[in-house]
Amino acid sequence: MQNKGRRAGVGILIVAAVVLETISCLQYFTSRAAIRHEAEERAKTELRKAELEIEKHTIEMETAAKALAELVEKHLDCPDSIFADTRLAVSTIRENTSLAVAFVPDYYPSQGRYFEVCSSRMKGLPVTGEGLPVTGDSIYTRQIGSAEHDYTQMEWYQNGFKHDSCWWCEPYMDDSGSKAMVVSCSCPVYDKSGKVVAVVCVDLSLDYLQRVSEYLQIYNSYYSIRSSKGQDIVQAPDTTPGRKYNIFHEEIDDTGWHIEIIIPEDELFKELNSIGRMVGLLMLLGLIVLALIVVYTTRMVRTMLNLEAKNQRIENELQIASAIQTAMLPKVFPPFADRLDLDIYGMVAPAKEVGGDLYDFYVRQDKLFFCIGDVSGKGVPASLVMAMTRSLFRNISAYEEQPELIVAKMNRSLVEQNAQNMFLTLFLGVLDCKTGELNYCNAGHNAPVHLRLDNLQCTLEPLPVVPNLPLGIEPEFAFVGQKTQMAYDDVLFLYTDGLTEAENREHEQFGEGRMVNGLVGEGISGLVGPRKMVERMQERVEAFREGAEQSDDLTMLAIRYQTPALVMRNDIEQIPTLSEWIEGLGIPAELNMPINLALEEAVSNVMLYAYPGTGGNVFVEFNRGVTGEGLPVTGERLIFTVSDSGIPFDPTQQKEADITLSAEEREIGGLGIHLVRQIMDEVNYERVEDKNVLTLVKTIDKS
Repeated sequence: MQNKGRRAGVGILIVAAVVLETISCLQYFTSRAAIRHEAEERAKTELRKAELEIEKHTIEMETAAKALAELVEKHLDCPDSIFADTRLAVSTIRENTSLAVAFVPDYYPSQGRYFEVCSSRMKGLPVTGEGLPVTGDSIYTRQIGSAEHDYTQMEWYQNGFKHDSCWWCEPYMDDSGSKAMVVSCSCPVYDKSGKVVAVVCVDLSLDYLQRVSEYLQIYNSYYSIRSSKGQDIVQAPDTTPGRKYNIFHEEIDDTGWHIEIIIPEDELFKELNSIGRMVGLLMLLGLIVLALIVVYTTRMVRTMLNLEAKNQRIENELQIASAIQTAMLPKVFPPFADRLDLDIYGMVAPAKEVGGDLYDFYVRQDKLFFCIGDVSGKGVPASLVMAMTRSLFRNISAYEEQPELIVAKMNRSLVEQNAQNMFLTLFLGVLDCKTGELNYCNAGHNAPVHLRLDNLQCTLEPLPVVPNLPLGIEPEFAFVGQKTQMAYDDVLFLYTDGLTEAENREHEQFGEGRMVNGLVGEGISGLVGPRKMVERMQERVEAFREGAEQSDDLTMLAIRYQTPALVMRNDIEQIPTLSEWIEGLGIPAELNMPINLALEEAVSNVMLYAYPGTGGNVFVEFNRGVTGEGLPVTGERLIFTVSDSGIPFDPTQQKEADITLSAEEREIGGLGIHLVRQIMDEVNYERVEDKNVLTLVKTIDKS
């Protein structure tokens, strides 16, 4: 038995040693992968820094080259001006550099066969100018073209004739201009006939690239910058043969250069190898306590499995609760297919699986009942209060119309059942769809924003609210109701503080200013629909957060009160109803008759062609918009939409009538659409979801 026990103990130790060694190996290789990944990310960051620095300087030089080319093209008839042009161009470049303009041989006979004007900028270096020693920031200009300096054989000069835009050549020693190893950017100069007559050359010193490359010295690494042809522009000390290296590279836009970081592998894993040796020594100690660890680990695993099962059950329950909560809120948009006088869109984005924000709305007896609320706190308790609030809103508003009375009754019920001492901010409104009168009561909630399109201007202002207490605090609080008047095309934007208090990574809040700016931007375009308004605002918040964790529930609700559509039966006798409908739109009186003629023609075409038989309805809708991108606005757009569910019929495809011919010579048809085009400024047809949609736009220019 003792031998068996001893053998069993030895077996356990062997198994334990194998397990421990396996774990150590896994940790070692995992750590290697993590270190390699960290080195790669750091190298990419440093490469990007160097790339951006080089790109910034090369763009600066390309801009100077293009600007000089434009100046030279203007002064081709005055060669003496070229000297001043090069001095002006080189003064715009921050680093020491040379900039030259080289003309085709014999272009200016008076200047000799080779005419190349060069200006050099030397910061803090001794320079000779006009025979006098000069120090400090100086620009030295001279004519360097000669038979000895035949620039026509230079790569940068030849590139100027091959390429329409800036081009970077291979590195070379510039003995005449910069007096140093450089790479040059060349740009062609054209005469009035479009012929290349000169080439602008800007030199980039390799000393500058050497300084930029010093950014790349991480992990005692090497570095290099290679041209598009693989030639080394800047190179670190040669690598040692036989060593393994990790190479990371990045391409620099426009130039085609490649910049590289080369990290020796033994340098990269130096610390890891040292730690590995220490771990090997500690393995012996680990074998001694391994038996205890196995027992303890077994117990911990059992506990963790139990916790995981519990967490999974909780997560499943939260998912079910989230689905139930989402199902309680309106989620079909547009919500009222039979009502064209309302356009509504809402969304809730809880910070956790379930939240305490809510919105709701429905129509009863031509009145829109709606609310938005925010329960204090988050999670399951807040979601229960939210569900209770939504049920109270529906039940009480089913028989009560005054917002302040609805809110008061909801408040008393919430106080009676508020065991958790939670409160709720709420805005509740009742919009009369026939008159546009809005009655509302605000219980400590953010004031909604009222957007109007008035006299071609988008006006935006918070809805005046009385500071009533939130719900769930004082059972007998006397809530005060208010009222206002909404006009057609007005939009009411409601939100919770999860919008204005959304935070980015620096804990800066989104704020009312950004919200207002976003709403004004939407309003300028003619008060876009609620869906786009809410979705674009959500996109702005997400962009502002920059991936930061959402700290609070976010809810938005937008309601647009629209001009009701005119619904006409497929009966030509219905045409006269157009006139009365148009007169009630509030458009300039002088446009009533021409617009009536255009719409009569459009509707008649539908009844004759889209509905060749009987049955079917024709819908005529009206909206306003504005012209011009941004403020001030230059005009107003009157937008009429004629739609039907008849067979496909595009009146815009009818052949244009030739009104220059006599009635006997002219073909039948085409006069109707001709009349519509003469009256309206835009006529567009679409087939959308098995419907004919004809859009007519009349623009009123008030600039």
